[in-house]
Amino acid sequence: MREIIVDLQIACREVNNIPNILNFKNWIEKILIYFHKKSEITIRLVDEEESRNLNLRYRGKNKSTNILSFPFEQPTNIKLSLLGDLVICFPLIEREAIEQGKNIELHLVHMLVHGVLHLLGYTHNTENETNLMECLEIKIMSILDYPNPYK
Repeated sequence: MREIIVDLQIACREVNNIPNILNFKNWIEKILIYFHKKSEITIRLVDEEESRNLNLRYRGKNKSTNILSFPFEQPTNIKLSLLGDLVICFPLIEREAIEQGKNIELHLVHMLVHGVLHLLGYTHNTENETNLMECLEIKIMSILDYPNPYK
């Protein structure tokens, strides 16, 4: 199986507080190792306008959102190690963190973990699914040396 590959695309106008590619690679690597996965993932950091447009197109919601997950749909006859794409609205992540009194990096990493879980097939449509996802998020955040994001 291939190595873990992270393609980081920065499409934000303001990039002052965005962590560097090595941070993203380290976070993704640790998350995927936890799940014994070796995959390629694309992370695109966008402004609110692009987030809103994608959210409207794919989810029917005319507002920006902190993260969108697009799992790769593997063709049955082709073997690729692509996990999918994450679209992160960094300005919204910053604003949410400030409004919630959270550290920006902590909130970003939490949303990154949340998005990867969606790429791996986890959902939060029921109370049981929500509880499972939150437990996994807390566990993975701990592995990444971050505190419980729900406290």
